[in-house]
Amino acid sequence: MKKTQLNFTGLSKMYKDELLFNILPFWLNNSIDREFGGYFTCLTREGKVFDTDKFIWLIGRQVWMFSTLYNKVEKRQEWLDCAVHGGEFLKKHGHDGKYNWYFSTTREGLPLINPFNITRDPIFSYAFAAMAFAQLNLATGNEEYAEIAKKTFKHIRSKLNGSNDKSKENHEGVRKLKSFGLPMIMCNLSLEIQHILDDAVLQEITDNCIHEVVDVFYRPELGIVVENVTVDGKLSDTFEGRLVNPGHAIEVMWFVMDLGQRLNRPGLIEKANNIALRMAAFGWDKKYGGIVHFIDRLGYPTEQLDWDQKVWWVHIEALVTMIKGYQLTGSKESLEWFEKIHEYSWSHFRDLEYNEWFGYLNRQGELLLTLKGGKWKGCFHVPRGFYQCWNVLEALSVNDLP
Repeated sequence: MKKTQLNFTGLSKMYKDELLFNILPFWLNNSIDREFGGYFTCLTREGKVFDTDKFIWLIGRQVWMFSTLYNKVEKRQEWLDCAVHGGEFLKKHGHDGKYNWYFSTTREGLPLINPFNITRDPIFSYAFAAMAFAQLNLATGNEEYAEIAKKTFKHIRSKLNGSNDKSKENHEGVRKLKSFGLPMIMCNLSLEIQHILDDAVLQEITDNCIHEVVDVFYRPELGIVVENVTVDGKLSDTFEGRLVNPGHAIEVMWFVMDLGQRLNRPGLIEKANNIALRMAAFGWDKKYGGIVHFIDRLGYPTEQLDWDQKVWWVHIEALVTMIKGYQLTGSKESLEWFEKIHEYSWSHFRDLEYNEWFGYLNRQGELLLTLKGGKWKGCFHVPRGFYQCWNVLEALSVNDLP
């Protein structure tokens, strides 16, 4: 790989310090419910709780995050304590006793909404519970946590055929569609729970999710990834069928690149990087900068009224994808996109007065909401993204010019 003028050492420290001294303290100081267990996620700019409902997928994400940091960064007791605290709430209150995971509960842990009533993310509560307990098992050695992850994964496998069929939202037998969300999360899941899966099962899941991502939802005739296709893999000229979510498409490509590394498939890594570059160009707002939330692939109005917002997770995940793309392929274009998205993200989403990052901007890049956490934003995309960028940039720092 050719040497570059970009200072990876300085950038690595920038992401590391932001994670360790800004992002993580916010969640450790403000999110832990020491009376009833679990975490608060609805937090103001300053970190005050504004709603006490608890969201199982977000608790799973935070358990996974602090378990992963404990496993891979440093054996800090406060990180392990935080992870176990959330894991025990999930174990006691997050499911129906048979590891059918809820979407949300009251503060005390009484169930509010079942996951399959949430059409936006019908299986994410299960997926993040499995990821959380798999990493918590590695952190603690507690085999009960591994068993919970295994049982949850069995539920996920049993739902794979039906849960991705969006036709259940509509009249039976009419307009059967499947969603990109399922193969996307399965790519992520297969990276995180491999130590508890049988090799044959892992291979089957991995092969299938990679195929769905790069051969079904990626449409070479369009050069983009679509969010929904018919159950037989065809395009649909409907609101849902025309929908493109650039953030989803870009995020999943770093999962695929990581899988390509694990499988020793450089061609897959190259393909994923090229798709990510196309999606960044497709989603970039040429007038105001930043990546828009949703696009109709034919240029029609979307049904999503927030289509033009600039949201935190899209940009954080794009940073990870672009710097990994550069690391693994040497693509100059990937590095240029990283620099571009880095500049936009640090100048728009970072809060210079309080810890953590803002989540929601309007199209012009102006702040829409001052919250730091809510029903959809928790302790996940920002810390995971900063952890990933820090590690990749640190590995790249050997290329810094003297």
